[in-house]
Amino acid sequence: MKSASARHLLVESEELCNELKQKIANGEKFEDIAKEYSKCPSGAQGGDLGTFFQGQMVPEFDKVVFNDELNVVHGPVQTQFGYHLLETTARND
Repeated sequence: MKSASARHLLVESEELCNELKQKIANGEKFEDIAKEYSKCPSGAQGGDLGTFFQGQMVPEFDKVVFNDELNVVHGPVQTQFGYHLLETTARND
């Protein structure tokens, strides 16, 4: 079974998500941005979700985590919870 480790942040608007992605691109730390802005409880850990299996997260999330490039900030990814920035840090195929 596929597993991955990832971090994310969750905000309410696509606009804010894009602004935060730009801050990260400009050198701000993902962890610091997640702690300050993320609406998810994982924000307190810098967005760290730990390791999870394929199918444990919503489909839009899984699609990015299990298919897109590692160690790159992806998003905005829209789910029923809001808009996410996602970074897959490890994957076991």
